[in-house]
Amino acid sequence: MEWENITNITLLTSFAVLAVFVFLGLYQWITRNSLKKVDKRILAMPIPLILMAITYFVFDNIWILNTRPDGSGEPSFPSTHVMVVATIMFIATLNLNKYVKQKTLNVILEILMVVLVSLTCVGRVLANKHWISDVLGALAFAFIFSEVYYLIIKKRSKKHEQHLHEDH
Repeated sequence: MEWENITNITLLTSFAVLAVFVFLGLYQWITRNSLKKVDKRILAMPIPLILMAITYFVFDNIWILNTRPDGSGEPSFPSTHVMVVATIMFIATLNLNKYVKQKTLNVILEILMVVLVSLTCVGRVLANKHWISDVLGALAFAFIFSEVYYLIIKKRSKKHEQHLHEDH
């Protein structure tokens, strides 16, 4: 199998992981009869994804820093595959402890997520679609987006804890 196909599979897999959270959010919304009762972690997920979409648009249309090594002339910085897969996997990892209570399964899923991100990083370079700098830039953006997400959910959980203490 070609590396480009492998990285397309990792991209689709990351979309499937994201879909799990979307369906979980929809399920909570329907069963709890209120969008306000959906887990704040799920409601915060669109923020890093919107940041990612903006970043993609800027570097693909406005500020083209690099073109692909295959000579196609297409923009290559940052690697969209890597940015998407890493962002979704980083965010999913931040939520594993909340939604997956079984420790062994949690560890297995974390390892699988690292493997998916790693395959995507290596695969995009070996497929001659990106330079290493494109992959590293995408990882840096994914880290920033997931850090923004982490700070949002951390802030919201602190507010929730303060509200609980005020009620007692």
